[in-house]
Amino acid sequence: MLKKSIIALFSLMILSSLTACNTTRGVGEDVSAGGKAIQRSAQ
Repeated sequence: MLKKSIIALFSLMILSSLTACNTTRGVGEDVSAGGKAIQRSAQ
């Protein structure tokens, strides 16, 4: 029983870290797109 709980917890940790990576990448792309838009409007 304890072994299954540990495996489940470990799996959740892996899934949440993968989701966080995707979220961070998305934020980076949004910030980059915003910076490019500012550069275009400044020209």
